[in-house]
Amino acid sequence: MDAETVFDTSVESIAKACGKYQSGRNYNEGLAFNVGAGQMIAGFDKGVEGMKVGETKTVEIAPQDAYGVRDEKKLLTVPKAQIPDAAQYKVGMQVMSQNGQTFKVYKVDADNLIFDANHELAGKTLIFDITVKSVK
Repeated sequence: MDAETVFDTSVESIAKACGKYQSGRNYNEGLAFNVGAGQMIAGFDKGVEGMKVGETKTVEIAPQDAYGVRDEKKLLTVPKAQIPDAAQYKVGMQVMSQNGQTFKVYKVDADNLIFDANHELAGKTLIFDITVKSVK
């Protein structure tokens, strides 16, 4: 994911402009969550603390307060001989293990598939433009 990439938005015009529009989604409804309840990444929770209804601010969240730093120990090398239909796997594909863990195909070489268990936003600094619409 490149810098300045919009990965989600509650603003319909932005969603359409960046190709993230989802028909059926109600863009008039914002994101509802309980501040401090662990429903959001830590930096987002910290960013909205103390905000008032109608207030807007930009919050920059470091990787350690978002999805963590990238961890090379989360790369898993598996010999192709151990994977049925190994030829179908392409770099960038998301796959799920038998126990439900999600991986991304990171690299394919002659003998191995290398899977990445890092979150796709691990190691990224995230920037959110946040507007508080209501507090319940």
